[in-house]
Amino acid sequence: MRDLDKALADIVAIRSQIAAGTAFRGYGPATMAATGAVALLTAILQFWLLGDPTGEPLGFFLGWFIAAALSGLIIGIEMRARSHRHHSGLADAMIHQAVEQFLPAGVAGVLLAVVMWKFAGETLWLLPGLWQILVSLGIFASVRSLPRTVALAGAWYFVSGFAVVVLASQTHTLSPWTMGLPFVIGQSVMAGILYVASGDHDVED
Repeated sequence: MRDLDKALADIVAIRSQIAAGTAFRGYGPATMAATGAVALLTAILQFWLLGDPTGEPLGFFLGWFIAAALSGLIIGIEMRARSHRHHSGLADAMIHQAVEQFLPAGVAGVLLAVVMWKFAGETLWLLPGLWQILVSLGIFASVRSLPRTVALAGAWYFVSGFAVVVLASQTHTLSPWTMGLPFVIGQSVMAGILYVASGDHDVED
């Protein structure tokens, strides 16, 4: 029984090593573009419906949490389908690796929002820029299993995050556009990079 457990553990380790050296093809360009559209729609709706986002921070951030959850769901569904199509037996290991790379940045974004909301509500104007910086770090962490050019999208979010912090520091206000536009551009850049890097431009992929 001990030998069987060791053999199974060795197989899992080998699969993980193979997955670590394989380019992940679970992200599709169409889905990345769709998440950019979600960001744009969220910004437009908040512009119409929230007269004063700074005075209604709960509505502002709730809208973006919903947008992030919807985008994550869209990406997750396609990631699973594409991974099983492109990676077959390695699909689960590849998905686990992709999630593991981005998860710290995602968890940090959620916890940062909770802590700032609970203990430093007057600093919430910083959160949109900080979220973009965390997204950039998540992308940089994923570069080793994605086309290297995705670093351009990471660089965009890094620069836009600091730019948003600088702009917001002048008024300490929240704006749907300082969230929406950087994500529209960043996700469009990701979509373009994945489209070019895929080598086959099948819409289904």
